[in-house]
Amino acid sequence: MEACKELKAKYDRCFNNWFSEKFLRGIYDDSECASLLKVYTECVAQAMKDQNINIDEVNMAHLGTEQEKKTED
Repeated sequence: MEACKELKAKYDRCFNNWFSEKFLRGIYDDSECASLLKVYTECVAQAMKDQNINIDEVNMAHLGTEQEKKTED
């Protein structure tokens, strides 16, 4: 995920600016950072795929399920 670090930094800067300059002033349109978020998300997904990490397993809800109970034993 090293390759995604700069993309994350760009998105974080955009988000922080939007949050402080717009959201907190009642402007809730967050589309200005959407393209950066998309590129960053795609980068992370590809990095996970490259490391053989199944994104579906990462996105799966485990808390309070039988799956969670099995791992506690």
